[in-house]
Amino acid sequence: MADVLQNKSYKNYDYISRYSNVPFYYNTADGKYMFGTVSNLSDTTPFVLYETQAGDTYDSISLSFYNIPTLYWVICDFNRIHDCLEEIPIGTILKIPSLGSLQYKG
Repeated sequence: MADVLQNKSYKNYDYISRYSNVPFYYNTADGKYMFGTVSNLSDTTPFVLYETQAGDTYDSISLSFYNIPTLYWVICDFNRIHDCLEEIPIGTILKIPSLGSLQYKG
């Protein structure tokens, strides 16, 4: 595995995306990267409901609830949202999970 990682070249960017900390894994079996978590968050995690407003983004919602925008992926994963860059329709009801109680499906 170490040889595979040493021979892998990475693209350098002049900027850092707000989505750069999405968890990712390198699958040595097929030589591909997998983005996201390997299992979804459990539906039994306690949550609150939030109705989206004009101008909301997943990272701004994460900032409002968790005081850190880079945890947007938790909200997206819990709501089974696959494209975190899509515009959120006003009035969408999102489930915002409790960070202290996060559990993954087994």
